Amino acid sequence: MTDRSDDADRPDDDHPSIAPDAMADRLQSGDPLTVLDVRNRDEFERWHLEGDAVEAAQIPHVRFIQAEATGRVDDLVDDLSEPIVAVCGHGDASAHAVGLLREAGIEARNLAGGMDAWADLYELRELEVETDVRIFQYDRPSSGCLAYSIISGSEAAVIDPLLSFADRYVADAVDLGAELAYAVDTHVHADHVSGVRALASEADAEAMVPSAARARGLDFDATTLEDGDEFEVGEATLSTVATPGHTTESIALSLYTALFTGDTLFLEGVGRPDLEGDSEGAAVAARRLYESLQERVLELPSETVIAPGHYSDAADPHEDGTRTYTARLETLRDQLPALSMAEDEFVSHATNDLPPRPSNHERIVAINLGLEDVDPETAFELELGPNNCAVADYSSR
Repeated sequence: MTDRSDDADRPDDDHPSIAPDAMADRLQSGDPLTVLDVRNRDEFERWHLEGDAVEAAQIPHVRFIQAEATGRVDDLVDDLSEPIVAVCGHGDASAHAVGLLREAGIEARNLAGGMDAWADLYELRELEVETDVRIFQYDRPSSGCLAYSIISGSEAAVIDPLLSFADRYVADAVDLGAELAYAVDTHVHADHVSGVRALASEADAEAMVPSAARARGLDFDATTLEDGDEFEVGEATLSTVATPGHTTESIALSLYTALFTGDTLFLEGVGRPDLEGDSEGAAVAARRLYESLQERVLELPSETVIAPGHYSDAADPHEDGTRTYTARLETLRDQLPALSMAEDEFVSHATNDLPPRPSNHERIVAINLGLEDVDPETAFELELGPNNCAVADYSSR
């Protein structure tokens, strides 16, 4: 669905640039790269481009203006490795910096559109799953958020949609010859604003949420899903699997050999259990998560394809050119030590050394419960930054 091309690079321009989709490929390639952020320090620390082979550096744009006057631009970056991609909020200040760097003989390009364009990148790829329906994965590289569209006959369902991209799901379904019938959340998200309510009101899709979300204060009309509930999308049947732990209401959705796990199980770890309360509550939630994984997920056939709700820099996409983020359950059993831990060890692993909670998580949860309304632009701003919803299992890598 996307045109991934090196044509985004314009070597004859005074300010050569790289488009966001080409940047995503570049980061995934693993080739060394310096990302030079010319925003202010607080903006950089809140959120910046990262990657396994990325050296992230921050030099505010005002220093380039000063260096232009003195003719000492190269001194600013003499300890940085080339090639360099410069970034800023909208792409203008970083374009100016790139022009100065290239005049100094330094290999540099600008991220076209800046961090705003990076956050707006949303890619759609079809999964290679052995079913008689079509399954597509939405990928937001800026945050690692994943959503899914299931197409069967003339109907479509979207799992874990984002409000900021609500129009995309409807348009893409039409392009694929279907009408959006269902919008489903696997849990009350804390890292992004859900598009379920918007799709219900604007596209006449049926909103579906886990039934236990009512106990958390859910305050909008929606069909609630209990463990074992099923619903039809065209010729396909999706089944609900209760997987409490990351949150009390978390569910997974099963479709043939695929399991959409939300934030319960990722390719590089498990869901964090501390987003609903204090550390004592997190330990209780971690035990629920352990039980969900051991009794509801790991008991599934080894060939089950795990389709998670997020990925991080530690996750490897398929090497078949699709760059989709899924893995067979047998692969994750082998790769993730957390899945073979005893219960007490797992609880300790899942509750110690957690990263900061997602930005604005309390307000985002309130919005997703229907306690507050926001427009897509506000949602876009609230969810900028890393999602931080996982307990990473880096020892497996």
